[in-house]
Amino acid sequence: MSARVAKVEAFSITIPREEVYLGALRPGEVANARGYFVRSGNRTVYPVYDRSVLVRIETTDGAVGWGETYGIVAPGAPMAIIEDLLGPFVVGRDPLDAVVIHEDLYDMMRVRGYTGGYYLDALAAVDIALWDLAGRIAGLPLAKLLGGQRRNEIPAYVSGLPKPTREARVDFARSWKDKGFDAFKVAAPMLVGDIGEEIAALRAGLGPSARIAVDMHWEYSAAGAVRAIDAMAPHGLWFAEAPVAPEDVDGLATVAAKARVPIAAGEEWRTVFEARARIDRQAVTILQPEMGHTGVTEFMRIARYAEAHHLEIIPHATIGIGIFLAASLQATAALRNAPFHEFQHSIFGANLRFIDGDMRCAAGRYHVPGGPGLGVAPSAEALRLLKS
Repeated sequence: MSARVAKVEAFSITIPREEVYLGALRPGEVANARGYFVRSGNRTVYPVYDRSVLVRIETTDGAVGWGETYGIVAPGAPMAIIEDLLGPFVVGRDPLDAVVIHEDLYDMMRVRGYTGGYYLDALAAVDIALWDLAGRIAGLPLAKLLGGQRRNEIPAYVSGLPKPTREARVDFARSWKDKGFDAFKVAAPMLVGDIGEEIAALRAGLGPSARIAVDMHWEYSAAGAVRAIDAMAPHGLWFAEAPVAPEDVDGLATVAAKARVPIAAGEEWRTVFEARARIDRQAVTILQPEMGHTGVTEFMRIARYAEAHHLEIIPHATIGIGIFLAASLQATAALRNAPFHEFQHSIFGANLRFIDGDMRCAAGRYHVPGGPGLGVAPSAEALRLLKS
């Protein structure tokens, strides 16, 4: 009999930031005693630091796999789910049965709100750790286990231009272009003034070949989103992300039908069922699964469903130390319909010291980490900061 899972542990890690995510706080944005504040543009809560939840799974013969999920707010919630509920059901299982275990854990909360939120975030971390274990046991990169590794490098786009003025944002984008990047995304809630003029300024500053996208952060009505996209489209907009509230499937379909540019969505989805509801309505052109929400199993299900409908996958990437990002790069390397991957410049470089491995992003391209499993693991510095 093969080795079995002997232990499942959950940890949080908190990392100070020199500047908060998406740029300095604006008037009226005040951090509370827990370090949380709400962005006025998209009404979403963020912390003043980076924080993540990690999972460590160890087998009876000492093999170790790592997973990661969101812990930016209330990290105790996914940690409690992992330690009190998911972990005990994983102990004793064969670590090579990642998909079977995922399905079992998903099914067992069917009558208790299993379709989203912290439960599936916690499940995503466990799933990533099991896939990491499977790769390490097999001695193969995760991409090989997912059907084959199509590439060693993945084009990256620079996400977020967190500067206070339009001129500063253009200059900042130019600085990344000088480093070899030629694809960019600006966050609409951080802009002041006409959104069409913003894209026009970026186009003038970056030239005709640069890809320029916008993240609309769910802050528009369907009609308002169409008007805003119409103002940006003449300046060669690459795609418009998250134009309406996530629950507004009808609104998203309306925008997709009327907009003159591709519509992207999906960072908040956890399962292929959420993707299917939008794909079947022709409400999205580009899907953006976030590995920290989906885990490997659901990420690949979403990607394969998108592939079957001739749609692109451009994965989302956000706050974390690099474990679920490595999983996302490995999964993306196995796909043929994934032309780009998001690059969070304000997080990636600063947090790279918290992982061991050869993952990097330079000259506009990610290098997919080598080695078995995810190809990365928490560094000694990260291990010192983990809290159970």
